Amino acid sequence: MEQLPDLAPLAAVAKTLAGEWGLELGVPFSATRYSYVVPAGADAVLKLRPAEDDESEEEADALALWDGDGAVRLLRRDDARRAILLERVRPGSDLSTLPEDEATARAVEIGPRLWRPAGASFRWIGDHVPRWLDNAESEPGRALVPLARRLSAEFDVGRAVLVHGDFHHHNLLAAGSGYVAIDPKPMLGEPEFDVAPFLWNPLSSRMRLDVTERRLAAFAAAGLDEGRMRAWAVIRGAYLQTDACALAVIRALV
Repeated sequence: MEQLPDLAPLAAVAKTLAGEWGLELGVPFSATRYSYVVPAGADAVLKLRPAEDDESEEEADALALWDGDGAVRLLRRDDARRAILLERVRPGSDLSTLPEDEATARAVEIGPRLWRPAGASFRWIGDHVPRWLDNAESEPGRALVPLARRLSAEFDVGRAVLVHGDFHHHNLLAAGSGYVAIDPKPMLGEPEFDVAPFLWNPLSSRMRLDVTERRLAAFAAAGLDEGRMRAWAVIRGAYLQTDACALAVIRALV
């Protein structure tokens, strides 16, 4: 069973920060599991990450780089206490509430705003793929690992742009008339890397090959390399995906 972090210590830090920053905290958001995320007044959200969460290590740096263009706006940060204050997104509904083709069209619009050049201060996905696949050897997706290793060895992993890292329906929220991304796990990489989790979300749906092909076609029409998207779906599916139906669809992509 997956071990979730104890959020009580983070709640205590949040209370201290609220006093220092003059924030009025509300009831924590129930959907969050790995971080402590709580409303801070009417227009802000306070987020604290546990020490064991290294995937979001450069979250504040990425949000500062995006500066509200395609992603939620960063208002304040305290790196020592792993805390960030964010602009609250309203109305805040995510892409899973939209019809299939509209949700995909919105994602295709948001992605290029996030995939922009960034400095070497961000980690590179290529340094982490071997470890991720090693860890997958004991996971449900292990049947995909040999194929994933072969595919990853066949091309040079890009490092030209900043990627979101967890780009999917539930992390793309309505903000006024548009949508913005939240909860990035940013690294240097290539846009095609980010498409994979979008293919097997939202959580309420079952992955289907026909729907997956339409999504891939939409991103390809926007300029992404379809072969690399398919390869990344296999590579990332090997260590992220556990559903047998989804794994079968992913295998059928190459």
